[in-house]
Amino acid sequence: MHFTTSVKDLHVTSVKDLQDLNPFIVVGCGGGGEKFANFDGVESLGFLDDDVKKHGMEFCSRTIYSNLDQLIQKTDARSVAIMLPIGAEGSALKYAVEAIDKGKNVVTSFRSLPLSANPSLIKFAQEKGVILKEISPRLDMVKKIFGVSPSRCTETLPKLDYKPEKPVVFVGGTSQECGKRTTTRMLGKTAEDMGLKPSIISTDEMGLEKPVDVNFRAGSLSVMDVASAVMGTVQYMEENESPDITFVEGQSSLTERGNPHPRGLSAAIMVGAQPDATVVCHRPNHPYRHPMGIDYEIRAIEAVEPTKVIGISLNLRNVSNKDEISKYEEKYGLPTVDIMNGGASRLLRVITDYLGEFEK
Repeated sequence: MHFTTSVKDLHVTSVKDLQDLNPFIVVGCGGGGEKFANFDGVESLGFLDDDVKKHGMEFCSRTIYSNLDQLIQKTDARSVAIMLPIGAEGSALKYAVEAIDKGKNVVTSFRSLPLSANPSLIKFAQEKGVILKEISPRLDMVKKIFGVSPSRCTETLPKLDYKPEKPVVFVGGTSQECGKRTTTRMLGKTAEDMGLKPSIISTDEMGLEKPVDVNFRAGSLSVMDVASAVMGTVQYMEENESPDITFVEGQSSLTERGNPHPRGLSAAIMVGAQPDATVVCHRPNHPYRHPMGIDYEIRAIEAVEPTKVIGISLNLRNVSNKDEISKYEEKYGLPTVDIMNGGASRLLRVITDYLGEFEK
């Protein structure tokens, strides 16, 4: 059979598209399932989830079931909405095939696995005479505005919920190129010299120098994936290397005005790191960046994540008077160091004093 369904025909473009397919069985009892059930005029007769802990519980005033066929038999649903998260595309496809095979319309939210990449599923729906649509990321609208867009959703990593077992220190900063990579690396080296076993994670492709353990360009990922990438790396290192302490290099700044685009990246790295303590790097007289300042960055960091800024690492490359450290320390009330001239030892002592003694 030859099919001519266009990508546009597959998209849900209004709530009416959904209302026309009422009533529904909804697969996925999380945020996506709840949002779908709350659409105005959308009728949900039953809910299904793979998580055995949810079976029998109430969700949106309905009982959660474990078997799609059972719900199809128990309800008069015309359609099945599949609202599963990133990472569950295999299960989503399984449910889509089962629903189509039983003659039900299907609305999907595959995100990283769009219907345009599944011609066999489109053909199967046509053969069964049912409607198949997706709630897409609408990258066509982005392309209309900018003239360019990704061909598909770039969010691919599964969501994680891992709490580090050992202390994590986040190295943030007031701007790009202010000393975060060097400070992270030198704190790790000093920790090794003290007899600790550190895990040193660089979120930059330029983080190649020892003793960095892992480096990757966080900016190459979807911001939605950055937190998982960092959290997963912390988990991997703890499970495979058993470090005493983890240092995570941040990127850019939460507050820099001159280049606001990486600010979300900075926040995502910090959220994934879940730091117990944070160091702020600053480069006075920066020649080509425009930081708002240390006080702004501290307030932003402590507002975004439940962490404490406990020290400042100064990059004095553009400062002629190297004795200005004491002025910063007095102004901000925080231990301030020149990381390139013996400051790492003092800063690490500040960190260990704040975090307490580690088990070795």
